[in-house]
Amino acid sequence: MARQKANPASSADVPTQIKDEKLVRKRRRQIIDATVKLSIEHGYHNTTTRMIAKAAGFSIGSLYEYVSSKEDLLYLVCSTIHEEVKNAVKEALSGEVCEKAQLAAAIRQYFIVCDNMADHVLLMYQVTQFLSDKWKKRVLDTELDISNTFVRALTQLSGKNDFPRLDEKTCRLVGHNISVLGHMWAFRRWYFKKNFTIDQYIDTQTDFILGLI
Repeated sequence: MARQKANPASSADVPTQIKDEKLVRKRRRQIIDATVKLSIEHGYHNTTTRMIAKAAGFSIGSLYEYVSSKEDLLYLVCSTIHEEVKNAVKEALSGEVCEKAQLAAAIRQYFIVCDNMADHVLLMYQVTQFLSDKWKKRVLDTELDISNTFVRALTQLSGKNDFPRLDEKTCRLVGHNISVLGHMWAFRRWYFKKNFTIDQYIDTQTDFILGLI
């Protein structure tokens, strides 16, 4: 049976009145970062669009030129994480050498994104339940797409150079493990930072992942 293709979140899904795409990306990132900061500090339900606009340096009217609702902001948080991950991992896997070192580089880039966007990741998990069914499905598809990025990489690397040959089931298990371990840093950093730097965490978890294969 053919697998249904995931339809990952994209910031382009949210309409805007502004035609300059570069300006939209810049302004939306300001709005998204303000949303995350305020939601972590005050809670999502206690954070108003007026508070977000002020923190981002916008008037409330200007804010609504870039989004149409508070729900749009939650969706944009998710799509921003996905785009950052996709770009970082794609770059790490762009070389022609197919070996464990290439996978390790991709894992490193992914974990670094999870560290840089730890509050974004945490908020995404806290508030996905409040999204409409339409946006919730896109968020869940995005989660699968991030995991599948690593599944595809493992499938591509399988049996080449020093990389062991893996069956489809193992590729999927390891791919999802990588995805979850990156997010675990965001969930548990309050504990892990007492014992590990991000580099130590990456090295230890990479050894664990490579040990699975």
